[in-house]
Amino acid sequence: MRPIRVFSALLLSASLLTGPAFAKSRIKDVVEFEGVRENQLVGYGIVVGLNGTGDALRNAPFTKQSLEAMLERLGVNVRDANLNTKNVAAVMVTAKLPAFAAPGSQIDATVSAFGDAKSLLGGTLLVTPLLGADGQAYAVAQGTVQTGSVSAGGASGSTVLKGVPTAGRIAGGASVEREVNFQLANMAQTRLTLRNPDFTTAKRIADVINGAYPGSAYADNPTIVAVRTPAGTNMMAFMSAIENLTVEPDSAAKVVIDEVAGVIVMGDAVRISTVAIQQGNLTITVREQPAVSQPGAFARVGQTAVVPQSDVSVEEEKGKQFLTLKSGAALSVLVSGLNALGVTPRDMISILQTIKAAGALQAEIEVM
Repeated sequence: MRPIRVFSALLLSASLLTGPAFAKSRIKDVVEFEGVRENQLVGYGIVVGLNGTGDALRNAPFTKQSLEAMLERLGVNVRDANLNTKNVAAVMVTAKLPAFAAPGSQIDATVSAFGDAKSLLGGTLLVTPLLGADGQAYAVAQGTVQTGSVSAGGASGSTVLKGVPTAGRIAGGASVEREVNFQLANMAQTRLTLRNPDFTTAKRIADVINGAYPGSAYADNPTIVAVRTPAGTNMMAFMSAIENLTVEPDSAAKVVIDEVAGVIVMGDAVRISTVAIQQGNLTITVREQPAVSQPGAFARVGQTAVVPQSDVSVEEEKGKQFLTLKSGAALSVLVSGLNALGVTPRDMISILQTIKAAGALQAEIEVM
């Protein structure tokens, strides 16, 4: 038996409705404070002490040159020597310098193989300056690399690998040597940057701040809210006071569809114009039942043959009624109606796109 299913245009999506309809958030959770951010650091270093899993110096001239330069700084001349070690690997070291990090603070460093090293497990990163975008060294990294991976191999060439052995971390392995010169407390004015730009949200944030500190804030655009400290208050104390004020963020009506996973997410602002929806299934079943054809008992000619016999049937689901939504229907009404139809998430994707094509879905559809 070989069933074939054909689905007619189905409808909308299952959407998760949790929490209050009008939830407020703290200002600190919806904005970024200007200048209060991490800075990216990067450096080039050498990992030593590997168990024969490092770079092949013939294939990685940069590793050989780095090894020779390091040994020369330590008073060892190996320029004319034929180095052939596999216990050394060239690596790139990255880290994030937190906002207001002071000299002496410890931060994590990430180490990644640069050449053809097989594994960094058990290796030790030698002193590596970490540079910022301005070319200045802000931290120095050194320590034992932890990869969190497992690898093993046999004489026949079979191997078992779990994780990525060519990248690892050094927890607290970088020491901050220079701090970013950003004097927040001495500033008279700063800006708040919305993580999700929106005209209404920016205006609400300015209104909430002005409600507590009149004349202190104004919305410059959908992304920026400028704030000025009240008289007798420094910026640090002012930021501490306003970041815990609550505001109700607004957002555009949007439907996000992940067609691969069959996931649909809709915001509370999604509205539907008057529309009627019907969903039904059509099942076509093809059954193959071979029959044997033989010549008669006294026939002088003919041979036994297999004759195919096909049985085709069509079943159409009945009893489904139109789902009618009135103009301006809210998300909860839409989801309840679609769930009543018993459609699957993938069918709902098709229905949503069809409603949008009909001009009845008042929202933006974003397909991932």
